[in-house]
Amino acid sequence: MLWSDMGQSSSTKRVLLSSVKMAIATFSSRILGLVREQAIAAVFGASGITDAFTIAYRIPNMLRDLFAEGAFSSAFVPTFTGVRIKNEKLAKGLLWSMAALLTLITGAISIGIMVYAREIVLALTNEVFNSDLERLNITIGLVRIMAPFLVLISLAALFMGTLNTLKVFFVPSFAPALFNIAMIGCIFILPDHLKVWGHHPVYSLGIGVMLGGFVQMIVQVPLLLKKGYGPQGPFKLVSTDSKVILNRIGIGTIGIAATQINVIVTTILATGTVVGAVSWLTFAFRLFQFPVGILSVSIAGSNLVHFSEAWKNGDREKAISYLSTSYFLSFLTIVPAMALLFALAKESVHLVFERGAFDGNDTAMTYLALKFYLIGLPSYGLYKIFAPTFFTLDKPKIPVMISVFAILCNIVFCVYFTPKYGYWILALGTSLSMILNSAIQATYLKKLLEIPWTFFFKLRILKIIIAGLITYVATLQLNGYLFVYSDPFFKKSFMFCLSGAVGALCYAGILAIFGEGRELVKLLKRK
Repeated sequence: MLWSDMGQSSSTKRVLLSSVKMAIATFSSRILGLVREQAIAAVFGASGITDAFTIAYRIPNMLRDLFAEGAFSSAFVPTFTGVRIKNEKLAKGLLWSMAALLTLITGAISIGIMVYAREIVLALTNEVFNSDLERLNITIGLVRIMAPFLVLISLAALFMGTLNTLKVFFVPSFAPALFNIAMIGCIFILPDHLKVWGHHPVYSLGIGVMLGGFVQMIVQVPLLLKKGYGPQGPFKLVSTDSKVILNRIGIGTIGIAATQINVIVTTILATGTVVGAVSWLTFAFRLFQFPVGILSVSIAGSNLVHFSEAWKNGDREKAISYLSTSYFLSFLTIVPAMALLFALAKESVHLVFERGAFDGNDTAMTYLALKFYLIGLPSYGLYKIFAPTFFTLDKPKIPVMISVFAILCNIVFCVYFTPKYGYWILALGTSLSMILNSAIQATYLKKLLEIPWTFFFKLRILKIIIAGLITYVATLQLNGYLFVYSDPFFKKSFMFCLSGAVGALCYAGILAIFGEGRELVKLLKRK
C-alpha cells in the first residue's frame, strides 16, 4: 500500500492540491521569466554589458534570497503559524511588526549598498572585469538603482508567507509574473528613451527591476485586507515573537542560501575566465531553475505550511506524513523534468535564447554549463524541502553548519579546477555542493525525526529513477530524428514540444507499468 502505515492519504491530497495551485501560478511566472531572459538576450546578448547587469542584480537578489524569500520565509511561517493557533489578534500584530522591522532593516541595508556600491562591485569582480571602466561604472550605477529593490521584495515575501499560512496560494505565487511583465515592458519601451536622455539603454533593466518589485508587493495587499489582516494599531515594534524570527533569520541566512552563495563564488571566478562567461552561466541557471521554480518551490512552500501547522499542533505523525509526501512528490516531478531537460538541453538554449545578439557560440557555451547544473537538480529540489524543515523543528543552526561545510568544499573545488578547465567547472561545483548539502541534511533529519533510512530509499523512488533513465534515452533518440536546426522556428518548436510530450508520456507509461499510477490515483480518491 502507498504509505498506509503513515496515514498519508489526506496529507497527500492537501500537499498536492496546494502545490498544484502554486505550480500553476509559478508556471506562468517562469514562462514570463524565460520571455524576460529572451528579451535581455535579444537586446543585449551575452555581452560585457549584460554581465554588468547580471552582477549588479545579483547583489540585491542574493540578499532577497537570503533575507527575504529564503531565510525569512523559513523563519516566519513556523513562528507565525504557532502564534496564529494561539491568538489571531497577536498574529495580526506580529505581521505588521515584522513589516515595520523589515522596512527599517532592509532600508538601512539598501542605503549602505548605494553608498558603498563601488566597493561592493570591486569585491565581487576582478581586474579583468574592472579593466573596462565604462562597464565598471555602469555596474555601479545599476547597483545604486536596484538597491531599494530589497525593501520591496522583502515586504512581498512577508505578505506571501502570511497569505500561504492563511491557505491562499495562487495570487502570491502569481505575483512574480507581474514582476516579469514589468521588466519585459521596460526592456522594450525604455532603451530608446534612455538614449535620447543621454543614458545607457541597459539602465532600463534596473528600472524594470524596481517597478516589478513594487507591483509584486502591492498586488498582495488587497488579499490581506480581505482576510482581515490589514494594518493593526497600535502594535509592538519589537516583540518576543519578532525577536525569535529575527534571530532565526540571522542564524539561517547562510544555511538557507547555500546555493546563492555558491553563485556569488562562481561570479567572482567567472569574471576571470572569458567575457560572456557570467552571462552563459546565468542563462544556463535560469533554465535550470525553471523546473525547480515550478515544481520544487511549490511543493516546498506547501510542505512548510502544512508541516509547520501539524508540528505546532503536536501531531508528529501527521507532520512526518507531510514531509514524506513532499519528498515523494519532489522525486516524482523533478526526475522527469531532469530527464527531459538533459535530453533537450542544447535545443532548449537554442530555441529560448539564440536570436539577435545571442549567437551560436553563446548557445554552445550556455548548453555546456546547463549540463553540469542539471546534475544537481534532484538535490536542489530536496534542499528546498529539507532546509526550511529545520526551522520548524527549532534547529536552525544545523543547516547553517551543513551549508558552511558544503560551501567551503565548493570554493576549494572551483578555485582549484576553474583555471585548468574553464567556466563550466563552476556549474559542476554548484551541483556537487548541493548533492553534499542535501545528503547531510537528510542524515540529520533521520536522526531528529527518528525515521528509518527506508524513509528516503524506497522501492518507489528506484522505480521513478528507472523511468527517468528510460525517458531520457527515448527522448534523446526521438529528438535527434525530429529536430533540425536549419528548419523554420515554428517547425523546430513543434518538433521540440512533440519530443518532450512523447517523453512525458513515456515516463507516465513506465510508471503505470510499475503500478505507481494506479496507486496514486487510488490514494487521491480516498476521503
